[in-house]
Amino acid sequence: MVTVGGYASPAFGQSYCIERSRMVLVYVLNKLKQPLMPTTPVKARILLKQGSAKVIRKLPFTIRLQYETSSYVAPLTHGVDTGSKILGSAVTDDAGNILYMSEVEVRNDIAGKLKSRRESRRNRRSRKTRYRQARWRNRKNSTKSGRFSPTMVSKVNAHLKEIRFVRSILPIAKTVLETGSFDPHALKNPEVLNNPLLYQQGANYGFANTKAYVLWRDGYKCHHCKGKSGDSRLHVHHIVFRTNGGSDNERNLITLCKTCHDELHAGVWELKLRGKRKEKLKHATQMNSIRVQLLRLLPEATETFGFITKENRQRYTAVKEHHVDAVFIAWQALGVRPVLKTNVVLQRRCVASGDYQRRKGTRSETPIPAGKIMGFLKFDKVRYRGNDYFIKGRFSTGYAILMGLDGQKVDLKPIPKFNRMKRIEARKPWLTSHKTTASI
Repeated sequence: MVTVGGYASPAFGQSYCIERSRMVLVYVLNKLKQPLMPTTPVKARILLKQGSAKVIRKLPFTIRLQYETSSYVAPLTHGVDTGSKILGSAVTDDAGNILYMSEVEVRNDIAGKLKSRRESRRNRRSRKTRYRQARWRNRKNSTKSGRFSPTMVSKVNAHLKEIRFVRSILPIAKTVLETGSFDPHALKNPEVLNNPLLYQQGANYGFANTKAYVLWRDGYKCHHCKGKSGDSRLHVHHIVFRTNGGSDNERNLITLCKTCHDELHAGVWELKLRGKRKEKLKHATQMNSIRVQLLRLLPEATETFGFITKENRQRYTAVKEHHVDAVFIAWQALGVRPVLKTNVVLQRRCVASGDYQRRKGTRSETPIPAGKIMGFLKFDKVRYRGNDYFIKGRFSTGYAILMGLDGQKVDLKPIPKFNRMKRIEARKPWLTSHKTTASI
């Protein structure tokens, strides 16, 4: 008997056995696949033994009743901590009992993969089909109105998929989304919060560009030699080079004469100043778009904000995790601490549904097997030596490279063979595992 997520699945044995634990819940569907209130492992074990229910999912453990039953359910609240990297999800009832927790890692690799595919496609065009005209100007997808980037489509769909999944196993009456509007200008220059006029009258106000401002700020003198070199040609130098992620902000720029500038780049002397790197506001910008799209697609959802969640969370716990935030998004009653009814936190990682690469090699001369190898596909969940892994790579000789949920290769010796592992879950658009939490 193999235990999966705190419960043993009938797929690995003849009898049904669920771990005896008060911190485990079994999710229940009626005969019409409509969600009911979750039950305890003891009751689920009895139903499975009597043949009154059957298992439809191992993680989270879900059963479906085989007889008619009443559809009375208590109203549940689903809290979603939206995010551009990781989103948290939790469900509570009116008494503050926590019935479900999960964390989902959304995809941030789509832009890089599209760039790599574009480079390979253009490289092949220059080698094989130069006679063809470039087609990048007549792409329908780039000219249609209301276009959303593939990365943003994936992230919005990840939120919607988690919400639909929770609604498929629990009778959700209310959905609460924690969203936030980010001001990229204020994130770069916090002083505008105290003086709104700086939105229109920033550091460059009255100057043609940042370079003109830096020259004026430094008094039209070289910062290093103060004009002693006699060189009147002035340059604006990046303290942190742009190749190293330096920004074009005036705090990363300094005035140098051409002589000192050339000597600095030649290594004759060293500039002992701290510059400013580019601020990464990509995720803040994406969250602005995710917020708009979710509220448009889920008009029944209620919106809350991070400062409210923070105040509620800090009253009871110092733990700062996405599933904990989701708990206090769903449960916003003051004076009553939420109670754990399950200590299982589902962990999911979104991955590509398929692989576009079909050949490899300098000239794409080697085909990559697209089908199963000895019954296994990439991203299949397998059990090897008593532990659960995911297939990262396959060899036609019968070997596999295994990884954890984080995508990191697991160094196993000898190299795992297919005939010594068992597939426990087929490839899906997201990898699923779990962890336990002692408290919130």
